[in-house]
Amino acid sequence: MTTIEPGDVDTVAPDNVTPLHETSNEVGFRVLPHNYEAEMALIGAILANNRAYERVQEFLLPEHFADPAHAKVYESCARLIDRGQMANPVTLKNYFSNDEALSEIGGPAYLAELANAVITIQNAQDLGREIYDCFLRRELIEIGEVVANSAYEHDIDIPATQQIEAAEGQLFQLAEQGASEGGFQEFRTALTSAIDLAAAAYKRDTDLVGVPTGFKDLDSKLGGLHKSDLVIIAARPSMGKTALATNIAYSVADKKQLVIDDAGNQTEQRDIVAFFSLEMSAEQLATRIISEASNVRSDAIRRGDVSEEQYNRVFAVAQTLHTMKLFIDDTPALTVAQIRTRARRLKRQHGLSMIIIDYLQLVNPPATVRSENRVQEVSLITRSLKALAKELNVPVVALSQLSRAVEQREDKRPQLSDLRESGSIEQDADVVMFLYREEYYLDRETREQREHETEDKFARRLERLERSRNKAEVIIGKQRHGPIGTVELRFVGEYTQFSDWTDNNRLPEDRF
Repeated sequence: MTTIEPGDVDTVAPDNVTPLHETSNEVGFRVLPHNYEAEMALIGAILANNRAYERVQEFLLPEHFADPAHAKVYESCARLIDRGQMANPVTLKNYFSNDEALSEIGGPAYLAELANAVITIQNAQDLGREIYDCFLRRELIEIGEVVANSAYEHDIDIPATQQIEAAEGQLFQLAEQGASEGGFQEFRTALTSAIDLAAAAYKRDTDLVGVPTGFKDLDSKLGGLHKSDLVIIAARPSMGKTALATNIAYSVADKKQLVIDDAGNQTEQRDIVAFFSLEMSAEQLATRIISEASNVRSDAIRRGDVSEEQYNRVFAVAQTLHTMKLFIDDTPALTVAQIRTRARRLKRQHGLSMIIIDYLQLVNPPATVRSENRVQEVSLITRSLKALAKELNVPVVALSQLSRAVEQREDKRPQLSDLRESGSIEQDADVVMFLYREEYYLDRETREQREHETEDKFARRLERLERSRNKAEVIIGKQRHGPIGTVELRFVGEYTQFSDWTDNNRLPEDRF
């Protein structure tokens, strides 16, 4: 039996094991993904026929090129073509006569070489896709390196869940925008986007810029719900916040619009709504929407206490609603990070037009920042929701409770100062709307004062109550894009149904 002394351990190794220093020498240097030939061929196609640029301009940017010189040539071609000028080696010569980067690879002669590199412009789009694919792979490698290095550092102030959230955000941004990090953009880019929005609004039959709520007077005041906006709908309990939110969700998800593709084909599409219900179950929300659309009481639907005619109406409405793109998440006590993750996933898989959160005070802050100061927590939540609206470029509608200070005033119409727990709600929101129903307070006061008021005074109270019957006010207390003011809506409590207000001289229009 052979005895191994302690000093001999380093010299003993199995025959089939390779020493570490030998394996490290075998690791080769890996070059980042690129395709210089495709870049040359695409630029050559553009120089030979500027129409090749039209095939790639929508998705290919100068920063997608691996070779900085190619990026500079492509950008110069794009500028000339956008101005309505020809882009060829002659017109580009003055651009690069004193350019050191281009001089190193041949100067104007290199432009002529690029122009001769083209075979046909028919494959310009395929070349562009190949260049873009290599760019995405380089970005993925960079994200992977950052994620790995961050995980190795093991910073106690940055937990693993936060690192996952950051990595997911970069991947989502890369998938949506073709860049893993935001940055400066030229003013002309933002200017073009603004003009495109104005042109789209001008061509439409209405003057709406944003997503329509389904209420004519409210849309007239707001211009619809704008993309990237945080919209707060605040009210005291029993005012109908959730009912208004479901009415808006139903109106948006039910709307059909014709989309014309490049080939001129028309397809019918619906807007997609994400509804995060932290208070009610998905079944309760669905019952409310069915009640609203069928004019059958929701409590009667739940109990099955309906006539045959009502049952047939409910069944017909349910079949119609089955095609709506309304997604409900009724998971309780979600954090903003979880809401963001699920909204990103929904947008990637199905698309997204609007997010509704019911309601703000039930959203949990991140576990790492929870404190006894609820004001700071709500401030963090509202900032995060505004960031979410900008990131996904959709309106985020968040419902909010109001403080009890409203109940102490004679005029119980809400004000901005009544926003519960945080002034940052007012600061971060682009639109703040209050829901107020005088009928709710008058009905309660009438029952309480029946035996304590004179007959005349009680009669006047009844008259006032009758005037407020089925009437709701949406008070726009803040709006970045337009005026503030009050919009009257009709509210039928038994069907949890809001509609445009009409006077007593004619029947209200049926929205359904």
